Amino acid sequence: MSILTVTNLDHSYGGRQILSNVNFRLLKGEHVGLVGPNGEGKSSFMNIITGKLIPDQGNIEWAKYVKVGYLDQLASYEKDVTVKEVLQDAFVDLFEKEARINEIYMSMADVDESEMDSLMEEVGILQDIIEHRDFYVIDAKIDEISRAMGLLDLGLETPFKELSGGQRSKVLLCKLLLEKPDILMLDEPTNYLDEEHIDWLRRYLQEYENAFILISHDISFLNSVINLIYHVENNELNRYVGDYSEFERLRDLKKRQVEQAFKKQQQEIRELEDFVQRNKARVATRNMAMSRKKILDKMEKIELVREKPKPEFDMKQIGSTSKLIFETKDLIIGYDKPLTQPLNLRMDRGDRIAIIGPNGLGKTTLINTILGKIKPISGEIHFGQNLHIGYFEQEMEYDTQTAIDVLWDEFPSLQQFEVRAALAKCGLTTEQYESQVKVLSGGEKAKVRLCKVINKPTNLVMLDEPTNHLDNVAKDELKRALKEYKGGIFLISHERDFYTEIATQIWDMEDFRA
Repeated sequence: MSILTVTNLDHSYGGRQILSNVNFRLLKGEHVGLVGPNGEGKSSFMNIITGKLIPDQGNIEWAKYVKVGYLDQLASYEKDVTVKEVLQDAFVDLFEKEARINEIYMSMADVDESEMDSLMEEVGILQDIIEHRDFYVIDAKIDEISRAMGLLDLGLETPFKELSGGQRSKVLLCKLLLEKPDILMLDEPTNYLDEEHIDWLRRYLQEYENAFILISHDISFLNSVINLIYHVENNELNRYVGDYSEFERLRDLKKRQVEQAFKKQQQEIRELEDFVQRNKARVATRNMAMSRKKILDKMEKIELVREKPKPEFDMKQIGSTSKLIFETKDLIIGYDKPLTQPLNLRMDRGDRIAIIGPNGLGKTTLINTILGKIKPISGEIHFGQNLHIGYFEQEMEYDTQTAIDVLWDEFPSLQQFEVRAALAKCGLTTEQYESQVKVLSGGEKAKVRLCKVINKPTNLVMLDEPTNHLDNVAKDELKRALKEYKGGIFLISHERDFYTEIATQIWDMEDFRA
């Protein structure tokens, strides 16, 4: 049974074609991985099929009564409510259905037999829905998923607005799972999850009976839960049966076949053109030459797909720090209340430290306290000498600035061609770096922020979840660049495969908890 059918879909943005003549079909129970480089249209496709974006043309047809649940990679929540109230919102439609059942029962005294049959049928349908969605055990379900995803540690009465970005994303993911939609739409759900909860979500999706579409650059996670790949690139959406590894094998095979066909056709074109040139002026062979010319004119030319620019994140370096980079004396971090016990930490020249641990324990707060952006609750921080620090922030807000504006503000002495060259080296196209940053994809925004860090001469980089939203090519290149970097590294990351090859020390925030 087809849950969703998309036909002849076109979508462009700011004069740039994103999707062209795209066709897509989702069947009941299919677990789909939606993959492709940053900025190729994965999130745009999700937003189109959920009605958040209007395409230029095409038809999107959902099966009747399908309930769709969508977790945006930049999801938010407007209301001033507690965590528990956000989770209870998952059942709003069920409370409405219960109210409708009560309304029907109240009206039954005043209806005839035929109307009674119709109302009883409606009650039966509504009752089936609310029972299937666990309406009568709502509190137990909220407790179950809150315990599994670590929300009980946050406190269900905590105001939602006081949570960190990672904690908010986790709450919204739990709300979505409680809704039990017929189809889950997940855009980078693991970005803000720690390893324990990524494992829980993996098991949940492996056992999920309904269909889902998953955007993720975490290949091991993706491979463990999906059975179909749709690949978005060069305005196209192509279907591959199997996991990501099988997709890569089939795509490489297809690419080689196209390259071979291209070479063969180019040889044929050269031979035909040569025959036409040699014979078009001779009376005896002119007709044959014109016949070859018609073949050339009607030939459907094979075109090789132009390779996307691959990022290069080589970092500019300067001098060396003193032996001591920083040390803390009984440092306690936090806002209204302490997040940690008194910390006596030290980072020396040559250290490459990975900070890990669940959301909400203060990883970002620690890095911002060390940088002086947040005052500590108590304690001291002492720094060494000759520190030149580059800082990658997890998220930033942008107004109407283009990527060119952002980099030029950071390096006003550069010429415009140098700014453009620096952005291009980070894997951004002309259309991307001339666009306003706020309309770029999460991965493209991350490349803009990385461009600022790598072009500043540093001997210490402090990176807060730099791999969130990056595609796998960019992630591998960043890993290479950090492994070759000679300065100190202070890295917050939840991706074990990324930080284990870089770090010389691992600090777990669980050990620092107040």
